[in-house]
Amino acid sequence: MNRITIFSLSLVLMARFSVAATTDKPNVVLIFADDIGYEGLGAYGGLDFKTPHLNQMAKEGLRFQSMYTSSICTPSRVSLHTGTYTFRHKHTDILPVHKGTKQKVDFRKMPTFGQQIQKNGYMTAVTGKWQLATLEHWPNHIREAGFDSWCIWQIWRNGKKTGRHWNPTFNRDGKVLDGLEKQFGPDVLADYVIEKMTEATQVQKPFFIVHNELLPHWPLVQTPQDRALNREATMGNMIEYMDTLVGRILKSVNELGIKDNTYVFFMGDNGLQVSYRNNALYKNPRFGQPGENQHTRHTLKGNVDGAKADLNDAGSHVPFIVWGPKSIPAGGVNQELVDVVDLFETFCELTATKHRVETDGRSIVNQIHGKDGPPRRWVHQGLPQGESIFDGEWRYLIKSEKLIDARKLPKERELKGSELVESKDIIDRMKSLYNRIKSNGPAAPKSVPRY
Repeated sequence: MNRITIFSLSLVLMARFSVAATTDKPNVVLIFADDIGYEGLGAYGGLDFKTPHLNQMAKEGLRFQSMYTSSICTPSRVSLHTGTYTFRHKHTDILPVHKGTKQKVDFRKMPTFGQQIQKNGYMTAVTGKWQLATLEHWPNHIREAGFDSWCIWQIWRNGKKTGRHWNPTFNRDGKVLDGLEKQFGPDVLADYVIEKMTEATQVQKPFFIVHNELLPHWPLVQTPQDRALNREATMGNMIEYMDTLVGRILKSVNELGIKDNTYVFFMGDNGLQVSYRNNALYKNPRFGQPGENQHTRHTLKGNVDGAKADLNDAGSHVPFIVWGPKSIPAGGVNQELVDVVDLFETFCELTATKHRVETDGRSIVNQIHGKDGPPRRWVHQGLPQGESIFDGEWRYLIKSEKLIDARKLPKERELKGSELVESKDIIDRMKSLYNRIKSNGPAAPKSVPRY
């Protein structure tokens, strides 16, 4: 038996022969995958990758069709934790933790949902990618963000960047782990998530876990499944293995007997990475068909062009699935716009956590349970090259003043010439909307809705 099989069997035995008590407060797990656009999942009509466990998760849970984030990791993740748009938190570019920067995201000045939920008696934990501070310089940064425990990829150590896949450099609760030379990092993290869920269940304490899944972010590496099958590394194989690990976590929730009291969320932090100049990124015969961009992805509704780091739909449109209690409408699809900033308020309401933090989001707890909730009229993205707002039909790029027709997604079309002139009323409306959003800060009265 391998290590994973033994761990899974021990988990089953614990669930069967011990009292798996639950608490009145619901548990929450957020699986935050690194670089996966909505088109990467079959449940969203994607045709290029195998995601059977995520497809089943959507079948048993609720799929949100229109979740948006900023299209690179740091702005997306800071907006997640603080519930604020990029023009408020000011992090629009990648924090260069991979270069050992002494910069950090200051969560003492910007409250997080982790801090609020931790105060409410939850066991809080976080895994994986933490590109928000260099741990060698700021060893208490994760604790300051509101997490009791962590198993984090320490990106920078002893003057150089480290690895996250095979022989990973992981910091667990302040100590770099030994003995990982032959282990695959994403497996180690999945083990940690299951361990923390098991521990909290045994002591009857509610838990909140942010699982920053390291896949399918480049570099391309062989997964354990690739090695077992003696096949080469591809992006498709990495996505398939990410899907397998999601299945492991969902299975463990079932085996622990806590599904009816545990909300599991899956989403991407931004769109798929496709910046390579050759088809080696995918090694998939579907890519690079005649007349297509060699990095085109295929969906039931058409081709997806563009990618991570673009101010467009492909860069910012990510999967978002909620699974767990029976109160979630199985197989449901919600078409409303959702912004990553909405999760702060959502997580706090789900966990009955009261707070006094002003955010740019709104709770979607009602929508999660198939009910009507406060609608969102736009989503916002911020990057070094500018900002965009999208109202479900039109995308307006603030800095370049471009208007994009997004009424037939995944196709997007920039308006030019006379067509642009004739659309002045739309441009004026989008400009006015942006100015209202920006002037109505988080601490301002809510006479103008921030969402």
